[in-house]
Amino acid sequence: MAKVCAVISGKGGVGKTTTVVNLGAALSKFNEDVVIVDANLTTPNIGLHFGAPIVPVSLNHVLQGKADVEEAVYEHESGTKIIPSSLSLKDLKKAKLDNLYNVAKDLKKSYNHIILDSAAGLGEEVKAAIEACDEVLVVTNPNILSVTDALKAIKLAEDMDKPVKGIIITRVKDDETEMSLDGVSEMLEKPILGIVPEDKHVQISLNKKNAVVNTKPRSKAARAYMDIAAKMLGKKKKEAGFFGKILEFLSLQ
Repeated sequence: MAKVCAVISGKGGVGKTTTVVNLGAALSKFNEDVVIVDANLTTPNIGLHFGAPIVPVSLNHVLQGKADVEEAVYEHESGTKIIPSSLSLKDLKKAKLDNLYNVAKDLKKSYNHIILDSAAGLGEEVKAAIEACDEVLVVTNPNILSVTDALKAIKLAEDMDKPVKGIIITRVKDDETEMSLDGVSEMLEKPILGIVPEDKHVQISLNKKNAVVNTKPRSKAARAYMDIAAKMLGKKKKEAGFFGKILEFLSLQ
């Protein structure tokens, strides 16, 4: 059954778009039909992540009723499919947010997974993404400011009667500057779907205009995102064999 998942955060800069990019790419690796939609119209970054900052037809054109949604789908060389939003302020002003619900509904006819990268905060763009989705994922960092904003995002989703599938904690350093994972879970009262460690390969993958699950599949972050995708699909994690562990060790050097 096709599902629309809105990825929200409450706070900007926590790794929400990076998570969307890598979850989309990871689900594709499981041979799922996936499309990533840049529903962050104000500050769109999906196109930038995949090396397509400017495209002939964007989500904005679809929301304006000037193009069909399939015209705005672009396939990255990795196989990941995306619908970028326009960087133009003129296109931003003309976009009709209310149409996002119907766009997501149309995409369910062609894809099993539609992942909406929402804007940061709790504004109208976020509300439109939540309204258009079937379920919500919340991304946060393990610090009190990010977690507090994540709690607000959860409450917003609940007020709109949308189920929160779980929490993804990113950029985890596992040191004394961070909240404990138990503390994050207790504060948010939602299951933790995955924990993504701080990893230099994430930034390197951005420079390469690709997802880290593609550029460095045995890195800590890539393996974390693959595990999250597996959980979303109800698949069991495969333990690495002896030689696999050696390769993982070498890949982190």
